[in-house]
Amino acid sequence: MINKLGFWLVWILFSVYAFVFAPPDRPETFDLIKKLIAGDWQGTNAYIVALFNLMGVFPCVYACILASDGRGQKVPAWIFSGLSFLVGAFALLPYFALRESNTSFAGKKNWNIKILDSSITGIVISAIAIYFLIYGFSSGDWGDFIQQWQTSRFIHVMSLDFCMLSLMFPWLLSDDMDRRGMTDDRFFSLIALVPLVGALLYLCLRSPLVEASETQEALLVK
Repeated sequence: MINKLGFWLVWILFSVYAFVFAPPDRPETFDLIKKLIAGDWQGTNAYIVALFNLMGVFPCVYACILASDGRGQKVPAWIFSGLSFLVGAFALLPYFALRESNTSFAGKKNWNIKILDSSITGIVISAIAIYFLIYGFSSGDWGDFIQQWQTSRFIHVMSLDFCMLSLMFPWLLSDDMDRRGMTDDRFFSLIALVPLVGALLYLCLRSPLVEASETQEALLVK
């Protein structure tokens, strides 16, 4: 109950800060977003390009966890997961507040879970993320990024959203590991604390979900 109230409180405070206290947006923000979506990155700070694209990668990371975590939840995880591609942590925080601990996986894996559970999917997501991390750190202008962070609501809130997604991930890790029978969690508990990179390593190295046997399914039905 305390964790649930905590997530609701964080969601409210984060939303109020983002829309009330964050720096005002610039007139050119909409044009910047259109350029980022279109891949027209010339003249745009590489840090901003990388961050924008990584904010598309992070929801993919969460989708790989929520696909199985949502099995058995009272709330449909896919709705929050889908919305996270648009608004990031603003969509996922309510799910964290509503979800129940889920340490087992019931039934068979459907095609969606099979894809998101695959280590190949984790490797593909990781490759995309690494590309943008290298692109940002090799070509970005840190001074310009700080200046834009201080004066643009879009850049400011997007950066905080990235930090929030990084901080939230470890809360899902323990249950996901239990669903996979991963008992030695020291290594993964450590890497989960590394923003984004730890989550990517986990997706590539985690054990596959174990489907319930016919006997187990029969017991669940009873």
